[in-house]
Amino acid sequence: MTDWFFAGDWIHKRFTYPEIWREGPEARAILASSVFPFVTCAAFMSLAQWLGIHALPSLLIVAALAWMIGPLPLILTDAAFMKLHRVFVVSYLVGWLVKLLIGAFAAHWA
Repeated sequence: MTDWFFAGDWIHKRFTYPEIWREGPEARAILASSVFPFVTCAAFMSLAQWLGIHALPSLLIVAALAWMIGPLPLILTDAAFMKLHRVFVVSYLVGWLVKLLIGAFAAHWA
């Protein structure tokens, strides 16, 4: 849901450049990429378990650090070399941060 909310149709249709996207039906790509948020949360929860981190403040810090290690530099580097609208870049960044924070809350409650 985070990917749909932060980079869904309303942003995709208004703040993208048509030459960036593949032509044709998107159903297969959407279906394939729908698995990744669950992998992200499961991996985050496994990391928290492996490190023995259970306190919510610590989990939130780890989520923010993981965001700074992975999605933040990758998305900003992509935006530096590809024609991506700033709104789209920000929505991807926020979406990844929220996804990792959800993983932190899930790890805390598990």
